[in-house]
Amino acid sequence: MTATDGQRIHLLFSYGTLQQDRVQLSTFGRILKGRPDGIIGYIVTAIKITDATVVELSGQATHPMIRATGNVRHRVPGTVFEITDKELAQADAYEVDAYERVQAPLESGGRAWVYIERRVSDPPLRNPDPKAEVK
Repeated sequence: MTATDGQRIHLLFSYGTLQQDRVQLSTFGRILKGRPDGIIGYIVTAIKITDATVVELSGQATHPMIRATGNVRHRVPGTVFEITDKELAQADAYEVDAYERVQAPLESGGRAWVYIERRVSDPPLRNPDPKAEVK
């Protein structure tokens, strides 16, 4: 899909603060039009937000966060919005580093971008004493 200004249109699924009018106005400069939907294979958790700007804007120090489970019985309700390339970049800037953006399956079919719990790789195994013999 393409917007009239030549930018691509993306589907963005929101289950949290991006559904709030004041967050949308501040982030995108407009109120987004959306439709109810759900995302499959995820559960809702929570994260404490320490970014004062985000807390002030959303009015919440704790935000919902979703974690992938792979279980098709798990469903998170929310809203799907159509946004441009520029707005997708603006959404990326709004979300704190604890989130990452991935494509995920919608209950209605198709896929949408969604912000989920950032996966942290295990640190490489290191010997705490480089002179110690490894057995």
